[in-house]
Amino acid sequence: MICIGVVTWGSIDPTGLKEKTAELTKDISVYFGWYYLIIIMIMLIFCVYLIFSKFGKVKLGQEGDKPEFSLPSWFAMLFSAGMGMGLVFWTTAEPISHAFKSTPGAKAGSDEAIKEALQYSFFHWGVHAWAVYGIVALVLAYFKFHRGAPGLISATLTPLFGEKAMRGIAGKLIDTLAVVATVVGVAATLGFGSAQINGGLTYLFGLPATFTMQLIILGIATALFIGSAWSRIGRGIKYLSNINMGLAFILLLILFIVGPTLYILNMFTSTLGGYITNFFEMSFHLAPLDGDNRSWINAWTIFYWAWWISWAPFVGIFIARISKGRTVKEFMLGVLIVPSLVCFIFFAVFGVSALNLEQNGIATISKLTLETSTFGVLENYPLGTLMSMITIFVIAIFFITSADSATFVLGMLSTDGHINPSNSVKIVWGLAQTAMAAIIVYFGGTGGLQNVLIIAALPFSIIILLMGASFFKAVRQEAKEKSH
Repeated sequence: MICIGVVTWGSIDPTGLKEKTAELTKDISVYFGWYYLIIIMIMLIFCVYLIFSKFGKVKLGQEGDKPEFSLPSWFAMLFSAGMGMGLVFWTTAEPISHAFKSTPGAKAGSDEAIKEALQYSFFHWGVHAWAVYGIVALVLAYFKFHRGAPGLISATLTPLFGEKAMRGIAGKLIDTLAVVATVVGVAATLGFGSAQINGGLTYLFGLPATFTMQLIILGIATALFIGSAWSRIGRGIKYLSNINMGLAFILLLILFIVGPTLYILNMFTSTLGGYITNFFEMSFHLAPLDGDNRSWINAWTIFYWAWWISWAPFVGIFIARISKGRTVKEFMLGVLIVPSLVCFIFFAVFGVSALNLEQNGIATISKLTLETSTFGVLENYPLGTLMSMITIFVIAIFFITSADSATFVLGMLSTDGHINPSNSVKIVWGLAQTAMAAIIVYFGGTGGLQNVLIIAALPFSIIILLMGASFFKAVRQEAKEKSH
């Protein structure tokens, strides 16, 4: 009902939804910016602590359980669910924006702005984001596979509040918040995805950029991800994720070779050093004495931190489902380090290739729309058409895996945490998401729904902290029982 209400509002009065929620989102950024920076660092520190603690040996499953998926398949599914289409959007657009449009502090177009552009892209898409996902996924996997609890967010808080409370109204509210965040987030992403695929087809083949075209794209994608959902997680998402990671790395390799290779290598090395050196300064930077810089932090860093939190129930439940049989240490190392490094590499190759064009006056990428910026970069390098076509395929498969993952998660949440929801349940949720995405695209309510997602992140951040505390209490108790 909540989802229907929000989408109905966005359909009838998209401008009103966007304005009202934007106002609330702005207030959250202003008054709770400090809170977001602190809690994200607490989550990251907790994740690192678990890697080196005695709890690192705890298995996310029973003693004899082995991992269901190989490491390459696991990493591919982690990446597809956790970043997916968003990465294709922002690898060119974000560095270009930081360097030439809205900079973190330096003069637009200056060497300092270009250096900071890539550094802050690493910062926003690095270990902080994966720590949020990691805690939610770890706690869910531990309680589901190690202790046999239902696969629900509410079930993980039983050690703190008791089974009666989590089976009652409080538990239902927590799980409802997770459903709302997942539905709205994925619907907005599907809307963006159809727009970018449409943008690419327009850029390459001159097809019309219209609602009808996006609706056709949504319809084709829906048929494909329903087919993937029907084949169950072990086949559909795994195969698609493996194919997509292969295609994404082929695209990456081609652009690395035909692009400014030495510049990419130098910028990657320098930016990685800057990211490590300035890690804590960026993590706690709020610019209380600089209004312009604070506005930039609100628009980017605080926005991203809230965005990762709001996506945590969706991504966390999916990652938990594919991580049975791994130890806490192996899980945390895999979730924090590998996807972050992949993000850094993608930003270095695509971001530096975009920066190079604008720096040398070859193309003004900063003036292109978000949907076409990546294609605008690729067309200025050899094999541009081939790379653009691969990009469309990559976006399309990310589109399918995101929707497929979401139908699985929503199926779990709506069947009392059942680890293998029926195909009929997943298909109903898949069709509902597509219908919502179509409404969003038609009425232009994406901005308002994004704001709703950010607003939902504030209460859910408290739930994540409680999940961490509940897990810590449970593993300590288990360790005490084993020692006696």
